[in-house]
Amino acid sequence: MKKIIRKILKEDQREMYLNKIINFMKNDYPLFHNLKLYGFYDQLSSDELKYVLSKILEKRVFRTTNPGSSFRVYDENEYKIYSENWDGFWKKWEHDENGNIIYTEHSGGKWWKREYDEYGNEIYFEDYYGYWIKYEYDNRGNRIYEENSYGEWFRWDFDEHDREIYYEDSDGNIEYNR
Repeated sequence: MKKIIRKILKEDQREMYLNKIINFMKNDYPLFHNLKLYGFYDQLSSDELKYVLSKILEKRVFRTTNPGSSFRVYDENEYKIYSENWDGFWKKWEHDENGNIIYTEHSGGKWWKREYDEYGNEIYFEDYYGYWIKYEYDNRGNRIYEENSYGEWFRWDFDEHDREIYYEDSDGNIEYNR
């Protein structure tokens, strides 16, 4: 009975230790560099590292790799969700349920957002500068309308063979292709 109690206490202590690492490391990028700097990296088993990274990245980590001088982290769908180079440059990705990248951010402070329709067509893009662009598609996947944060817009029509037959833009340009 004492062995069981000791084992439980030891597991509880380890979980407390991991949670302290997680709280300490939240938003402390580059993750691998700092895990090593603080002395945590060599203290963690592979499963513990995945647990810590899962909590920090708020996504279940399935696999990590260390090819050469970089680290890569993958979720259960094998989508790359984090990478870090030897120089501390890092990049994070978020994916939708179809695997489309919906958010990217990197250590340079830049980020991008994207949205997709049910067919996988990109319908919205926005970046760290405040630039955005919206897209519309016909039922065959042809882009038929586009507008952006500069006030520009573009419109296309296509025939039944998906050939462009009409183009118009906000500058007043019109083209007929028959």
